[in-house]
Amino acid sequence: MTTRPNRSLTLQTNATPASNASADFANDIEVLNYALTLEHLEAGFYELAAQYELGEDPYGNSINEYVELIRQHEVAHVETLTQVITDLGGQPVMAAQYDFGVTDAQSFLMTAATLENVGVSAYDGAGAAIQNPDLLAAAGSIVAVEARHAAYLNAVTGQSPFPAAFETPLSMQEVLDAAGPFIVSQ
Repeated sequence: MTTRPNRSLTLQTNATPASNASADFANDIEVLNYALTLEHLEAGFYELAAQYELGEDPYGNSINEYVELIRQHEVAHVETLTQVITDLGGQPVMAAQYDFGVTDAQSFLMTAATLENVGVSAYDGAGAAIQNPDLLAAAGSIVAVEARHAAYLNAVTGQSPFPAAFETPLSMQEVLDAAGPFIVSQ
């Protein structure tokens, strides 16, 4: 009989682990409102897309059309998270006012890529704090779509669509440091 080595369920990666996500959130509603805050930010950002002619991607597709699909996804995320928070007896956070500092098509695309990449890392960092397995599965379905957005925007902006073998989860503070400058009032 061949003995198999004892394999740990913990992956060894080069990613820097986020701080203990459980310490950042008291309950699932707080995690969901955190995600909703980011989705409001992204949905608000994509409202700017109509101001710019974004051209064609490397595959000959209209970037404006794809960015409109991303906007629709972000709006769907906002609507769904708002409903789930309400259904759980929580109070959904409202959208803030934003200033993204976008001045042209290129700065729009670079900011879009940044927001999507931060969003993926935010979901990855907060996922460990989700207690309800159904909510964890739902968050996983959103982060997968966010990762597709990030990959597309990375490709459009000349960055690698798949820059690493593992995502780097970010703590709440790291996400607030990255996204906070865009929020001008709550």
